[in-house]
Amino acid sequence: MPLLKTILLAIVLLALAVALAAQFGLLRGRMPNDLGARDGRLKPPSTSPNSVSSQAGLYPDNPQRAYAQVAPFPAADGGPQTLERIRRIVESMDGAKVVKSDPGYLYVQFTTRWMKFVDDCEFWFDPRAGVIQVRSASRIGRKDFGVNRERIEAIRARLTGG
Repeated sequence: MPLLKTILLAIVLLALAVALAAQFGLLRGRMPNDLGARDGRLKPPSTSPNSVSSQAGLYPDNPQRAYAQVAPFPAADGGPQTLERIRRIVESMDGAKVVKSDPGYLYVQFTTRWMKFVDDCEFWFDPRAGVIQVRSASRIGRKDFGVNRERIEAIRARLTGG
């Protein structure tokens, strides 16, 4: 019986330590310093299954290319107008913070309510392709359990009225 109590106490203390670490922002991770479009590309998807990218196909050596692939967003009314619509959509979503909003680029951080994990989400108007390229990635952790894909598809559904 004493061993069981010790194990239970250790579990409770560990849970409290993780909860406190989250509340103090220790699980936020660091903001990447290489976000944005460069040479017609957003940053590659992560090498672990915790990101999605409409440009994953541009990185054939990335082991998560197939997992990460999502379709770009249509920009039927033009890039800047579509990005403005996306900005309004994400501003209404829980945990969203618009960090940068330019006519051709939008950067949003999504923070989870309890654990304070942060995902970095970028939208870039690709004038050559006439679409909005997107990338969304978790800062920490090896898996995102589909959260980034679900979020992108929810934004897409609201954008296209689907």
